[in-house]
Amino acid sequence: MRAADFGRLVALAAIWGASFLFTRIVAPVLGPVLTADLRMLVAGLALVAYFRLAGFDPDWRRWGGKYAFVGLLNSGLPFLLYAYSALYLSAGLMAVLNATAPMWGALFTVLLLGERLSGRRAAGLALGVVGVAVLSRPDAGTTQAFLAIAACLAASFLYGLAGVYMKRWAGEVPARGMAVGTQVAAGLLMLPLIPFSPPPAGVTVLVAASVLALGLLCGAVAYLLYFRLIVDIGAAGALTVTYLIP
Repeated sequence: MRAADFGRLVALAAIWGASFLFTRIVAPVLGPVLTADLRMLVAGLALVAYFRLAGFDPDWRRWGGKYAFVGLLNSGLPFLLYAYSALYLSAGLMAVLNATAPMWGALFTVLLLGERLSGRRAAGLALGVVGVAVLSRPDAGTTQAFLAIAACLAASFLYGLAGVYMKRWAGEVPARGMAVGTQVAAGLLMLPLIPFSPPPAGVTVLVAASVLALGLLCGAVAYLLYFRLIVDIGAAGALTVTYLIP
């Protein structure tokens, strides 16, 4: 790995690590649905403006379906699940559970891409499962906490699945298009859920600033870094960012 790639990986880990703190601030006030959707829409609008100025065309007609599919797997559903989990879990535990994404990614490369499951990889998966069970057990004392932990694991499961498709399409779909297209498509697809979200209560300057941080920093900037890493070091390498977050 080049020094520039490692630098991007560390920067991305710091940004996404902060996203759990911002989500903990926003979700109790806006609710999970609005928290997730605003994060994507703010990111998507910022990226649309950025790429318009840069003269880049995402080619929606050609790649719109793939943007929507990856957007739901890699942003829409995981962001919603993490926003729900933020109502009951600490930011630290969510970050630890998020680190299971490469485990799921390794499993899906075997199941969907036909890669061989080596002894080392199988041992790593088994140790990962044991580690998650040990770390999350003290916090799983109530039904709500247990469901929140399950939601985090489901989100990282989706990250791993999305990584396989991004690996498959990396040489076909432009990385910059994925960055903007996934956020816009997922944000629009989640809009019909907003009427079912409870009305916001007690919105403060801190909450508003955290929403902007989630969208601009943890969304727009982070996905520019992430999809660049996928091109440079591959989806599996990019997913290892989750190991650095906790």
